[in-house]
Amino acid sequence: MRRSRTDEFMEFASARSGHLFRSACLLTSGDVHLAEDLVQETLGRMYALWGRVSRIGNPAGYAHTVLVRTFLSHRRRRSATERPLGELPDRGTDHGDDPALRVALLDALAALAPKDRAVVVLRYWEDRSIEETADALHVSSAAVRTRSVRALAKLRERLGGSIAEYASR
Repeated sequence: MRRSRTDEFMEFASARSGHLFRSACLLTSGDVHLAEDLVQETLGRMYALWGRVSRIGNPAGYAHTVLVRTFLSHRRRRSATERPLGELPDRGTDHGDDPALRVALLDALAALAPKDRAVVVLRYWEDRSIEETADALHVSSAAVRTRSVRALAKLRERLGGSIAEYASR
């Protein structure tokens, strides 16, 4: 008996939403509320196209591409530049093993331009190839390599000697 498209999508969404959320948190530099919104919008777009998407070879990869494009689209909006003043005491509910490292890395990621941040997340968090990252962002492979080098240099500059301290933990 053939399952309905809705059941197939619900199974896919249940299996992938956690991973999409973690990627979205990195893209948004730890803004869990925006990350939740991005995941919800991504899954909404996936549901609208599920009949076609479910037939492609890698719906999970497609979902990540939609997530990154949704993030970049959000960053282009005028309202996306509005930021609250001061630091909030709670940067999320999951602090992992080392909260100081998490906060330092999220702050360093937040200092990057949105496209640079997207390249870093896709290349080093999602472990995508240069070509896969270029396809997801609609840029050339050379642009991905250039952005990677510049973004990593900015991260090293921002973290300074403290990165060696965090890596030794």
